[in-house]
Amino acid sequence: MTTEALSAPAAEVRRATAIGGMAILMWSTLALLTALSGTIPPFQLVAMSFAVAFIVGTAASAARGKDVIGVLRQPWPVWLLGIAGLFGYHFFYFLAFRLAPDAAVEVNLLNYLWPLLIVLFSALLPGERLKRGHILGALCGLAGTVLIVTGRGRGLSLEAGALPGYLSAMTGAVAWAAYSVLSRRFGNVPTEAVGGFCLATAILAGLCHLLFETTVIPTGGEWLAVLAMGIGPVGAAFFVWDHGVKRGDIRALGVLSYATPLTSTFLLILFGQATGGWTVWAACALIMGGAVLASRDVLRG
Repeated sequence: MTTEALSAPAAEVRRATAIGGMAILMWSTLALLTALSGTIPPFQLVAMSFAVAFIVGTAASAARGKDVIGVLRQPWPVWLLGIAGLFGYHFFYFLAFRLAPDAAVEVNLLNYLWPLLIVLFSALLPGERLKRGHILGALCGLAGTVLIVTGRGRGLSLEAGALPGYLSAMTGAVAWAAYSVLSRRFGNVPTEAVGGFCLATAILAGLCHLLFETTVIPTGGEWLAVLAMGIGPVGAAFFVWDHGVKRGDIRALGVLSYATPLTSTFLLILFGQATGGWTVWAACALIMGGAVLASRDVLRG
């Protein structure tokens, strides 16, 4: 972690945390936009949306007078971390569903271990200390996530035959949590470098698509969904998240991330893609209560 991050005033930390929190809101639209993207295969969708993210992000940086070429000249550990985070997470996420197609609930739950892992991993950072409120908040958020992903009439059941899928889901969760926490150790790397990570992810996902999938040509509405993904949850979200984890309260961001499956479910219900129930409201109470527990230091600061 940089010296600036360690000595940043509380107001700057709150602002950076709020900016990082915008990513959580954007990611909440991903499930809905994925549903609206129709039958586009997963890796093709990742390649297309991350290509849009690279184009939009680079254009925005250039419009602000940033050196969009020079910012890509980063040490190999930075590139390794960026690619492992963005591409690695999505690769293992989709691989998990491919290896355990009949265990989507369990896979989704294991994937949402990453907010809890962020909170726990953050204790290893210089200048950070894990407090009881962070642990309690993370556990409340995890409990709320369990309700979200198991509240559709099917209980949680871990089957040995789906173990490869479970391991892939957990690997993806570890990859994203590690990327988020370790990004703080590279606080001097400009956020604009995320555009390069998006381009690398688009290329690697495109190769996976050519190897494992059949190309589907999107229709008009599906093109709009892909464009929206590239601009929001697969675009700007990664840029503001990078700013937040480097300069904000990473522990609070980890717990606040549990709002993603909750707000995502609300949007699916609102647009007629899912149905609600008491589990949604119970999950809301657990997730928001956990967020308050973990963020109270920042809110009081």
